[in-house]
Formats: sequence, C-alpha cells, structure tokens
Amino acid sequence: MPAPRVTVMGSFVADLAFRTDKLPAWGETFMGRSFQLGPGGKGSNQAVAAARAGAKVSFISKLGNDPFGDLARTTYHHEGIDTRHLLTTSTPTGAAAILLDAHTGENAIIVVPGACFELTPEEVDNMKDLIAASAIFVTQLELALPTVEHGLQLARSLNVPTILNPAPACKLPASIFPHCDFITPNETEAEILTGIQVTTLADAERAADALLALGVRNVIVTLGAQGAFVKNATTAAHVPAFNAGPVVETTGAGDAFTGGLAVALAEGKDLLHAARFGCAVAGLSVTRPGTAPSVPTRPEVDALMRTT
Repeated sequence: MPAPRVTVMGSFVADLAFRTDKLPAWGETFMGRSFQLGPGGKGSNQAVAAARAGAKVSFISKLGNDPFGDLARTTYHHEGIDTRHLLTTSTPTGAAAILLDAHTGENAIIVVPGACFELTPEEVDNMKDLIAASAIFVTQLELALPTVEHGLQLARSLNVPTILNPAPACKLPASIFPHCDFITPNETEAEILTGIQVTTLADAERAADALLALGVRNVIVTLGAQGAFVKNATTAAHVPAFNAGPVVETTGAGDAFTGGLAVALAEGKDLLHAARFGCAVAGLSVTRPGTAPSVPTRPEVDALMRTT
C-alpha cells in the first residue's frame, strides 16, 4: 500500500534548549548544565514525526533567509519532507527558548514565531491542490489565527479530514470548531478551551463533551503519563500510555503524538487504534532528548506496539 499524504501547516522555529537545575529569578544569572540548538516548532515537529512514522509529508510554512531557516531546509531534506510549499520572507526565522529541568525533564518554553507568523490565508489558497490530494490536514496555533482557521475551512471544503492541535493554549472563536474533525488538547489546553479543569478521566470526558458540543467531531485529550482520553459520537475510552523506558525529556511529546495520530488516521485506522499509535510514538520520544530529534521511526513504533 502506498504511503498516505499528510499535509502539515505550521511553524518552524529553532529550538535553543538549556538544561538547568533551577529556573533563575528575574534579575538572576544561573549557570546551566548544557545547551543544544536544533529544529523545532510544533508544525515542524509534527511533520518530522509523521514522516518518520511512514507518511509522505508536505509542510506549509514560511522561513527567513538566515541560518535558522537553513537549519529547517536541511532538516526537511534529511527527513524526506516535501518543501515545495515552504515560502521565504525577509523576516527572521523564529526561535524558542526551552528551559529544561535537569532532574525531571519537565520544561518551560518561550516561543517567538518570526517568519512563519506572516503566512496568510491567500497564500494558503495557493496550496489548494496539495491539500486536496492529502489524506489528512494538520495545523496548530503557532500561526496567525485567521490563517489557521482558513486552512481548516479550506481542507474541510475539499473533504480532507482535519486535525487541530490547539497549542500553544489560547481561547478560540466558536467558528473554528466545526472545521475540526479531530482536536488534540492536553489537560491545560482543554481547560482553556472549555473552562473545565482536567485532573481525572471523568474531567477529560466532560471537557471532551464540551468540545463535541461546539462542533468538533472527535476529541483526543492527551494526558501525559496517563495516555489519552478519546471521545466521539459512538466511542469513549481511555488509551493508556506506553512505558518505553526512563523519561529523559517531555518536550515535543505532544507533537510526536499528533504526528503519529495523523499517520494512523491517514492509513485508515479507527480512532482508538490511531490514539494508541500516537501514544506509542510519544512514549518513545520522551526517552530521548530533543524535540524533532527524539521522534522514533516506524519500525521502532511497530515493535513497541507488538511487545506491549
């Protein structure tokens, strides 16, 4: 069976990761343990995850003509990602400062989107043929919101299933939800979207019900080490996480999940199987440092699912 086409519209930013024993207070300078520069941005990470999971991936975004933009182009060439729909601007490519707890792997992140935030609805319209030929369309919230909503609306009008990863968390207009076939908030994002604090599986189901009532067709609330809770008109289930080894870093786990979910859905898997596949991709990713560099390959994911 030929690999399905997954189109991701989203951000690229360079990840500048600092591993530290504590977060400095305002005005304080603190010596960190290590530093690493690598490719990042939610859209870019999800595109890499989908490519490594076995899909043919096209990435829609905008980059600057600078070293960070060159890092993106090199990454996509290495991963076999279609770059024909990457646009260029004079605005610098964005960056993310990632502060990592050296003991727990937890993170705090500051993102400046830069060039990708200039992507316009009119430019997305020029990608209509690509989107129409896709098995699924994925986007997030590190682009201008009108562009995100327009991309979802365009894909739906072309009968292409859509995934919205509503991150970074923010309030969204009610008009965006009916364009979402699938939505993948974590606990924090689900609370911001619905006003329901998610600390238990019952809370996750209540938040899912609220999103379904807004017009979303399938809700997947990601729960970190607890896996995910999925719900649609006919299914409600908890999908446990995979334990693939000691946790090294959680940065990018949500992107790994969404990329894996997209591939499984594009391959025609049902919601529960697709969520389980996404959990396996995320479970492997947290055992390694980095965001895109931590994403596993398809043979690794298949092996984990067979043995768990």
